[in-house]
Amino acid sequence: MATTLGAFIAGGIAACGAVTATHPFETVKIRMQLQGELQDKGHQPHHYRGPLHGVSVIVRNEGVRGIYRGLGCAYIYQVLLNGCRLGFYEPMRGTLTGLIFTDSKTQSLGVNMFCGAASGILGAMAGSPFFLAKTRLQSFSPFLPVGTQHQYRNAWDGLSRIYKAEGVRGLYRGVGAAMIRTGFGSSVQLPTYFFAKRRLVRHLGMEEGPALHLASSTASGFVVCVVMHPPDTIMSRLYNQNGNLYKGVFDCLAKTIRTEGFLAIYKGFLPHLARILPHTILTLSLAEQTNKLIRKLENRILPESALKSV
Repeated sequence: MATTLGAFIAGGIAACGAVTATHPFETVKIRMQLQGELQDKGHQPHHYRGPLHGVSVIVRNEGVRGIYRGLGCAYIYQVLLNGCRLGFYEPMRGTLTGLIFTDSKTQSLGVNMFCGAASGILGAMAGSPFFLAKTRLQSFSPFLPVGTQHQYRNAWDGLSRIYKAEGVRGLYRGVGAAMIRTGFGSSVQLPTYFFAKRRLVRHLGMEEGPALHLASSTASGFVVCVVMHPPDTIMSRLYNQNGNLYKGVFDCLAKTIRTEGFLAIYKGFLPHLARILPHTILTLSLAEQTNKLIRKLENRILPESALKSV
């Protein structure tokens, strides 16, 4: 691994590359999570029926610009989230493992999951205002609106209007759901990735390279989507609400299930999977490569004593 700062930069660069390719499915996912919000079964609209159908509907009515709403916010959020997640995970894991097992190289699933969750929660807290603005920008549609509509000119306009109306508290609306969502996802993303990687090397004889990174990332992405989607749905609704439709995470969960049924918390699962699989594959695979490049750069510019402490 590179230094903590180097890994933060490598993780942010990798995530921005991934989000460019997967942002359209994120837009579809958010709209599917919001359509039929708190409406009884049988009275819910189905404007967006799946990942490909959703993309085609949005592009047909709003153009390519519509499918890429909120991309600037997504970049900033991904830099903060994955920079923290990939930058802090290994230092935290090494330190905690060393305290518990004396040897920092020991692999403990419990420690790995805890450090994955903790590093992800830090990133979610840092990036929450940008995810808030991104969600509201992506949910807006002048043709087939779903959920509460927020007509912002751009990300800065959205953030400034939220701040003027609700202050700092408004910018961090829904941060509790974001921490739960990201904690769930982060607790399994890197541990599952490294677990799958070790097993593929040990049992299938795979060697270090793109094929191993691809297989490990695929396994990690699927597990992340299954675990993270319910709190992701709750977070989208908390971020997009006007006023106090929901009092908090558990109030939103209860109202959603009571009104729309249990499966409502898995609305938008397929576009989420269509986004998270390539996103995880690209992020982790690119992170392997960007981390190597950052490490080479650090070897040239940093003193040897600084590198030995990593």
